[in-house]
Amino acid sequence: MTGPRQTRQGAEHQRRSVERGAVAVGLAGLAAFQAALAIGTPWGRASYGGAHIGVLPSRLRVVSAGAALLYSGLSVAIVSRRTPLRVRRHVLTGITALMGVGAVLNGISPSWPERATWTPTTALLAALAWRARRDG
Repeated sequence: MTGPRQTRQGAEHQRRSVERGAVAVGLAGLAAFQAALAIGTPWGRASYGGAHIGVLPSRLRVVSAGAALLYSGLSVAIVSRRTPLRVRRHVLTGITALMGVGAVLNGISPSWPERATWTPTTALLAALAWRARRDG
């Protein structure tokens, strides 16, 4: 029979798992956005400071392709059962830092769509990643 403490710990662990899943879904969304930019979707106003309306120039499309791969890899790493707990915690800490910096940079962007969309998105992902790292 499980005691009240074990039940609370189980619920806490489950909540952290849900938070980790939410971070993974958010990163997958960022990866999809970056992949769309890389293949030429005309969303330049909502990325890279909004300096390029429409399709991004080739060099930024390459950067977006790299970002899509990075976000995809991070997403897989935090939900995979094969990722060791210690590594997962480090990855979540890195995601917290990356998304925190992203929130600041998006917040000062001259692009209104970038500020309105990506500032709250990256801030939320930073907070979720920080909370999820406790249980890895």
